[in-house]
Amino acid sequence: MLSKKKKVFILVGMIALLVVTGVLNVVLNGNAISANGGDDTQLGSASFFDTYRTDRTATREQTILYLDAIIDNSDSSSDSVENARQSKLELTQNMELELVLEGLIKSLGFEDVVVTNSTESVNVIVKAKELTDVQATQITEIIVTETDKSSFDVRIIPVE
Repeated sequence: MLSKKKKVFILVGMIALLVVTGVLNVVLNGNAISANGGDDTQLGSASFFDTYRTDRTATREQTILYLDAIIDNSDSSSDSVENARQSKLELTQNMELELVLEGLIKSLGFEDVVVTNSTESVNVIVKAKELTDVQATQITEIIVTETDKSSFDVRIIPVE
């Protein structure tokens, strides 16, 4: 089992990476807006989707590195190693599911989409000014069909 010092160190490291990701997000978005002459109308949603994917990928890569460190550490208990392996497997399955859902929703004609899947809900952010009832129903149907979530667990957010 990991000692309290190691757990605190890992937790502090993850929080520090989260803060660094947030700061980089703000700095890079500020630089992109400055390079565009302050006109962020073109940058808006495309930047959001790109930035979100970059942040999500970086966070997941760091999480996988931490899990691998626990798995590869000879001082880790068998329970810790098994928990890390299970967490890594769940993360990988979640990544695959989100990718499939994003592809299926894009096939409905949306220019861009980001899906986040948690234990309680599925959030869908689509690049659209607004959604019709038919579009919302189609997206919800895809989520309900591909996951174990009910329609009450699906949140759809249009972003222009």
